[in-house]
Amino acid sequence: MNKFMDVAIDLSDDNFDKNYGGPFGACIVKDGEIIGKGINRVIKDNDPTAHAEVVAIRNACKKINSHDLSGCEIYTSCYPCPMCLSAIIWSNIKKVYYANTKEDAANIGFRDDFIYEYIEELSNDKEDKRVLNLKSMNREEAIEVFKRYEEDKDKIVY
Repeated sequence: MNKFMDVAIDLSDDNFDKNYGGPFGACIVKDGEIIGKGINRVIKDNDPTAHAEVVAIRNACKKINSHDLSGCEIYTSCYPCPMCLSAIIWSNIKKVYYANTKEDAANIGFRDDFIYEYIEELSNDKEDKRVLNLKSMNREEAIEVFKRYEEDKDKIVY
């Protein structure tokens, strides 16, 4: 057993008892110390982005006062959904340890497979408008802000 995975699993168990959201927990570790914990708070906070991994990332970033979690590891009670995987990548975490599989999550009603399928379709230049209708508009105006950003010598790229 791993003590950090034990924390993630204990958080998921505790969250199940509280009914704040799904039975998910996560913790972020840097240099052998937990710097952020999270539980699924979707129901409690009425926030569809409040998954355990995202909450743990938010807490860790606050603790170290940085958006960059390079050198950290995340331990999560379940394979991260596409949103959480993206947040993990954006935060520069390079190691993810998970307990339950995405198939285990699907078996209890958490079906992320349609999101994975949708992303695959987008990468093949197809769109399933039943899932999401993406439409580009006003690029001419919006690209001007991007051009100003590109030229800004003081920008912080993350």
